[in-house]
Order: sequence, then structure tokens, then C-alpha cells
Amino acid sequence: MATLEAPEERLRKFKYRGKDASVRRQQRIAVSLELRKAKKEEQALKRRNITDLSPDPSSEKLAKGVSLTLDEIVNHASGTDPRLCFQATQAARKMLSRERNPALKLIVEAGLVPRLVEFLKSFLYPCLQFEAAWALTNIASGPSELTRAVVEGGAVSPLVELLSSPDVAVCEQAVWALGNIAGDSPELRDIVISSNAVPYLLALVSSTISVTFLRNITWTLSNLCRYKNPYPCAKAVKQMLPVLLCLLQHHDTEILSDTCWALSYLTEGCNERIGQVVGTGVLPRLVELMTSSELTVLIPSLRTVGNIVTGTDQQTQAAIDAGVLRVLPQLLLHPRSSIQKEAAWTLSNVAAGPSQQIQQLIAHGALPPLVALLKNGEFKVQKEAVWTVANFTTGGTVEQLIQLVQSGVLEPLVNLLTVQDPKIVLIILDIISYILQAAEKLFEKEKLCLLLEELGGIDKIEALQHHENPQIGQTALSIIENHFFEEAGELRVLKWPGKQE
Repeated sequence: MATLEAPEERLRKFKYRGKDASVRRQQRIAVSLELRKAKKEEQALKRRNITDLSPDPSSEKLAKGVSLTLDEIVNHASGTDPRLCFQATQAARKMLSRERNPALKLIVEAGLVPRLVEFLKSFLYPCLQFEAAWALTNIASGPSELTRAVVEGGAVSPLVELLSSPDVAVCEQAVWALGNIAGDSPELRDIVISSNAVPYLLALVSSTISVTFLRNITWTLSNLCRYKNPYPCAKAVKQMLPVLLCLLQHHDTEILSDTCWALSYLTEGCNERIGQVVGTGVLPRLVELMTSSELTVLIPSLRTVGNIVTGTDQQTQAAIDAGVLRVLPQLLLHPRSSIQKEAAWTLSNVAAGPSQQIQQLIAHGALPPLVALLKNGEFKVQKEAVWTVANFTTGGTVEQLIQLVQSGVLEPLVNLLTVQDPKIVLIILDIISYILQAAEKLFEKEKLCLLLEELGGIDKIEALQHHENPQIGQTALSIIENHFFEEAGELRVLKWPGKQE
């Protein structure tokens, strides 16, 4: 029997029978990377502090009634009088904290960054340290060139030093500033890590600090896990993982959300990194969080588990053992299409595994909701569901393919042959070809042909022979020639009881 040759692009996206495990894993990674690029990031890289908090009410008294112009701010800040320096720094911070049109670029262009960095070192004046750290936090929340100006001004090392400050407000503001810097780019993230920030941040995590402080620490840690070109260094990841596992047990939604995002970054695309995370024993808790009613927790926990099942077959099995297949069928029917899509993508990577994992997918009742998505889902969700069926058909046993047909998958697939997406049409044609080959092995091909004709599938495949895409035309022609023509070269006339000639 002839096997249809898939385009090179499709070969990268779902596994084919007979390919070795390492190639299959690389294909699953490719799917993961594509989906992640297509998905807008849902966690803020940087945050500006606009809440008027002060470490000490006396700090406001120091500047009460003071309103300074930018020139006055620059003049006061350049002097040696601590009171004037404080007034200037607080005035600058307030300009930077405006909700609308904060003067981020204006303050940088005025040359104030180096002076603000100097104020971070004023250990006799924690109020001044606080205002300087707050101002730098807001500058670093801006575009990359402004964040870089903070780093080039020498802010990272003194900010790391402030992580040991006895003043909690100063310490927390330093955490926030470092989080904004780390969230800018892999380069700035690595500067923060190389400045030895990670051990000091981890030392702050305890049951005695406030939830708001712990939220800031967790968010900063998540930014230190962000980016993969390059990944954060292995040493830093090894240091952070035990604390992230601990934070995953917290009850606070924001802390859980940022912890899950951190783990999602660490599991994105690399089997070695996935192994580091899986090795902590984190999967059962992640699967539990996939049932959360809070979308801010559900989304990143699903993302992380989805990344994990792009890994080796052993890593995928660890997710199955943790119960992911008990949760995915529910998420396929989630009211939000974005959750349906992510769940279908995750399921497609389970279906890209060996037949034993495909059998577990069947046993956990994943086929009915998958067919429901193919019938009624939004097109972006239907596409992920088609990939799942494609992986299933190319990796499943003949008996499993028959179970797939019995689930009712052919009708929605046939209906999707008319969509304006050549890639999806090609995949569906390949699916039909695999199923026909499986039916032939079981001597059930005639029944399957009858079913396809009843669903209008043969007419649609015939029409596709004239498709403007030559790959679609050739694939459709091959199916007709291999499965629906008699030896005489004419299209087979199919009959069944009750059918009139």
C-alpha cells in the first residue's frame, strides 16, 4: 500500500509511525515552540509602582508642601544636604509615579539616574533609599532603553545589597526594581543573576513576611526564570526550584499564578529543563491546580503541564501518572475557547506518544469531548483537535484507529475538508488515508468506504483533486486511486441496503 508523503513542514509538527523516539520528541518540541510564539504572553514583564506608599510617615513630613520643578530637582539632588536630596528624590519619584504620562524619559535625560543610584547607598537615610529605589523601579518599568539606563547607571549591585536591608519597605522596593530589570531581556536577567541576587531573594521567603511582599518576591523569581535564548543558568534554576515548589503550596492566587508561570518558563522547549522540574515531584500539584476556578492559576498550570508532555515519553508518562488525563477531558469542554485550545494542544502531545499512552487517553474518555470540539469548537480550537487526531492515527494501533472511527470522528473531519486552510486540509486527508489503511488490514475497508460516502466524504475528496494547492490535489488523487477505484479505472459504485442505484 502506498503511504502518503507529508510536506516537510508537517513532518516537524506531528510524529509518524516508524520514526524513532528522539525524532518524535523533537517534533513535539517544535509544536510547543510554535504555539508559544503564537500565544500572547499573559503575565506582565514589568510593573510600575504608582501607589503612594511610604516606609515612614515622617518621610512625607520631610517634603510636606514642597513642589519642585525639574531644574530644582536636579539642583537639589546634586547637593550634599540630605534633606534637599530627599525632597528632590521624592519629587522625582512622584513625577515618575503619575498614572498618565509619567516623566520616565525626562528624568533619565536630566541625568538623574547615577545620582539616584548613589542614594541607594545612603544607609543612614532609609527614607532616601526607599524613594530612590522606587524612582528607579518606575524608570526600569519603561522601554528597554530606559531599563538599560538604570543598569548602566550601576543600580543592580546596590539594589541586590538592599535585599539585606533591615528596613522592610526598602527591601521590598529593591525586589520590585530587580524584577523589572530581570523582566526586560535575557541579558539583563543574567546581569541580575550574576550579581548574586538569587540567594538573597530566596532567603527572604518565609512565613513571617506579608503576602504582598511575598507576591513581589515570587513575581521577581518568575522573571528570573523567563526567556530561553539563553535559558537562565543551571545553577540559578537549581537554587530556585525547591523554593518554587514550596510557593506552589501557597493559598494566595497571585503567588500561585506567578509560581506556575515561572515553572512554565523553565519547562519550555528543552527536555533537560523539563526533567529538572519533573524531578522535584511538582506534577501532582500542577495537575491539581489545573482544576482551579481561577483562570490566573488554571492557565499557567495547564501551560506548564502542556510543556512537560512535549518532552520525552517518560516525562509524558509522569504527567499521565499524576492524573493529567483525568483533567484534560473536562478542560476540552471549558467555556473559554483559549482553555479548550491549550487543552487540545496538550492532549495532542499525549497522542504523539506510544500506543500505550494513546490507550490511556482512550480509557480516560478523551475521545468524546475531542469529537465535540471538532464539531462545534471555534476554528482555532478545531485545528488543535485535528493535530490530536493526526498524532493518534499515526501512532496508534489498528485497533485504536477503529475505536477512533467508532467515536464519530469522521463526520466532523469530512466537514472540515472545505475550510480555507491548506495545512489542515492536508492533515485531514492524511488522517483519512491512515484510517483507510487500518480498515484494509482488518478487512473492514468496504464498510469504511460506505461510511465515507454516506458522510459526503468521497465527493469532497474528489473535488479536492482540483484544489489550487498542488499538494492537496495530489494527496486527494492518491486517496481516490488507492482506495476508491476499481481495476478498470472507474470510480467504484458503492451500495448498501436501501440505497437506490
